[in-house]
Amino acid sequence: QVQLVESGGGSVQTGGSLTLSCAASGYRDSRYCMAWFRQAPGKEREGVASIYTRGGMPNYADSVKGRFTISHDNANNTVYLQMNSLKPEDTAMYYCAASSFKTAPLKASFFGHWGQGTQVTVSS
Repeated sequence: QVQLVESGGGSVQTGGSLTLSCAASGYRDSRYCMAWFRQAPGKEREGVASIYTRGGMPNYADSVKGRFTISHDNANNTVYLQMNSLKPEDTAMYYCAASSFKTAPLKASFFGHWGQGTQVTVSS
């Protein structure tokens, strides 16, 4: 059974940084696409960044390009989201997701496994 467990959320001020982690387990092999999504109250879930665990260029939403960095540690089956220059509009519940596709658009329908979410709050 695939499990994704996020950690690292919290509260920061504008301009601050946070790093989210997502530990994956239960996959039969290590080839899959992992991503971070976020959902603010009253808004749709939004894709933030994705990465293929065997390499290739990460994919980012325009709203986070240049500020967020996604990475994957194959040894620990963990994906990270380094978030810098945080803004109040980045406030949301952040979810880790995994897809069996090598590449997948940042759309929730392409991802079959989800973590429980971790809250990020950015105050002005």
